[in-house]
Amino acid sequence: MDKLVSRVFGAIAGFEFFSFLQNFINQAYVNYFKIDLSEFQDAKEYKSLTALFTRALQKPRVLEDGFISPCDGKVLECGKSFVGEGTNLAFSVKGFTYDIDELLQNAYEKKELEKGVSYANIYLSPRDYHRYHAPCDLQILSATYTSGKLLSVSEANVKKYANLYAKNERVVLKCLTAEKNLFWLVFVGALNVGKMCFEFDKSIQTNAPHAHNFTHTYENLKLKKGEELGHFELGSTILILASKLEFQQNLSQKSVKFGQNIAKA
Repeated sequence: MDKLVSRVFGAIAGFEFFSFLQNFINQAYVNYFKIDLSEFQDAKEYKSLTALFTRALQKPRVLEDGFISPCDGKVLECGKSFVGEGTNLAFSVKGFTYDIDELLQNAYEKKELEKGVSYANIYLSPRDYHRYHAPCDLQILSATYTSGKLLSVSEANVKKYANLYAKNERVVLKCLTAEKNLFWLVFVGALNVGKMCFEFDKSIQTNAPHAHNFTHTYENLKLKKGEELGHFELGSTILILASKLEFQQNLSQKSVKFGQNIAKA
């Protein structure tokens, strides 16, 4: 039912109403979620809600030194995973965990996680900028799609469901930094999101009627820091997992912006 609801919502959001009604819908959405459009076109310039959701910046952001946030959002939790016998757990929010092995599934080798990872969970609310970007100069080794539910990933809902991120539909990018250090970017689907789009591989389809798990591997697919990776169609969550990253202290529960430094690579 969650996937059907998301597909129906997506169809409605993508419909282009006549201009007067569309302007009213767009402005009502902006007002309700208190969206700051100072970096974007005026609300009336978007021909559908989807166009507003996926709005592009009107001028490039300044990219700070080091490993930057790939998106705008709120860091719900940040820390180091704790590894036990047969477990490798991270906190989604305080007191609630997710299983990293279950989350990544076919996107990792056991030896790559045996010492645990540093992690940060960034929640994109409906008011946020929904495009995501390369957090550093990187090489994408693979993209792994895992089908699942489309439960809401709001902070309140994450506190209701244990292991929620590993239950939801997701796309995992396995990447290398310029220094050849491994890290993973996990794009988690959510209710009313349905679609996650990736500029480097348009064949990746999410919330499809007949979804099946797959992994795409790439040869020499490199992106520069800040280059656009793709976008969500509404809010969701991006998880960053890495063994060599040192995230800033006290990052949990803070709002971040794409381009802002969040870690040492």
